[in-house]
Amino acid sequence: MDNSSLPPVINLDNVHFAWSNTASPTLVIEHLEVQSGEHLFIKGPSGCGKSTLLGLLTGINQAQRGSVTILGENLADLSSHQRDRFRADNIGYIFQQFNLLPYLNVIENVTLPCRFSSQRHQRVTTTLEQRAEELLSKLHLPQSSLNKPVIELSIGQQQRVAAARALIGNPPLIIADEPTSSLDHENRTAFIELLLEQVNHANATLIFVSHDPTLEPLFDRSIDLRQINQAGELL
Repeated sequence: MDNSSLPPVINLDNVHFAWSNTASPTLVIEHLEVQSGEHLFIKGPSGCGKSTLLGLLTGINQAQRGSVTILGENLADLSSHQRDRFRADNIGYIFQQFNLLPYLNVIENVTLPCRFSSQRHQRVTTTLEQRAEELLSKLHLPQSSLNKPVIELSIGQQQRVAAARALIGNPPLIIADEPTSSLDHENRTAFIELLLEQVNHANATLIFVSHDPTLEPLFDRSIDLRQINQAGELL
């Protein structure tokens, strides 16, 4: 599918963010645009503002200046409740520590976003359980693991469950926050290739944050956050 004529999925203009009204800015981004269907790799050392940026993109953090527009919505125009709903409907998030619920089994963890978002539920054309099984199979999780509590899975298997949970219901934006940090090089590369395959299948946009430069060639574009964050010039 040609996405070149579609409006940007992400558009940041003159964004300033600080953790208090009196503090120096943590993040200053003059402009950042991400196109529909793009796979963007964001790198930078710890402390350069990667997690802060993800908080802005999801509406968890709010900029003191400038505009953060996601999928055509200026997040500053939404109430806290509306931002929560927008995030649930439109953003699949893969956390660094996966954030799976230990008291739920694999299938229950994967289907959870569709329990909170009717939009994501409606995009599933089969039962939620069938779609969860399809995603997990494509992500190479063994059939024998599907009804196990997630705490019984290996780190690599938990990672695949977290990816399936982010992908279910075809959210148009997928954000991954260093989800491969606990894997070795071979498993990291294999996981990214599987993730990109499924993101392409859903025609979604992927924002992937990592400090591992060896993964960059797998992405359409790479940004070093230190080079676009002007906060350092203001300190």
